[in-house]
Amino acid sequence: MRVALYPGTFDPVTLGHLDIIGRAAQMVDRLVIGVAINRDKKPLFTLEERVAMVMAETAPLSAKTGCEILVHPFENLLIDCAHDVGATTIVRGLRAVADFEYEFQMVGMNRALDSSVETVFLMAEARYQPIASKLVKEICRLGGDVAKFVTPAVKVQLEARLRG
Repeated sequence: MRVALYPGTFDPVTLGHLDIIGRAAQMVDRLVIGVAINRDKKPLFTLEERVAMVMAETAPLSAKTGCEILVHPFENLLIDCAHDVGATTIVRGLRAVADFEYEFQMVGMNRALDSSVETVFLMAEARYQPIASKLVKEICRLGGDVAKFVTPAVKVQLEARLRG
């Protein structure tokens, strides 16, 4: 069974994330979405809320692709999370050159920890490349329409949290 891990904070999950998830799900038998507990980022949504959002948004992709998609919160090293879920591949999405520099360092460190776990990069579709969760939250906070960046259900949750 081909198992891959797609990690992130998903605060919130965006159409860019879902694009990568849908494409990765076509390449493996099981895709584990690793929802990171990253205390340095101070997420808008709780871990439980982010896990629930990702589960709700990926259920249709699982049915469409035939890939088993699981959601797994984690706080340990990414490579240890990969071991925990039986993943031999880590999937990372790239938007721009700036992403690549950071990801290149991460791959090197992960390979030093365990060279048997491979990292695969997927370029975001052109229409999703500018989407970043941080910017989506800022647009919503300032009263802008985020419908082009997130699903309707996530938009409702964002607006409820940021606009009261």
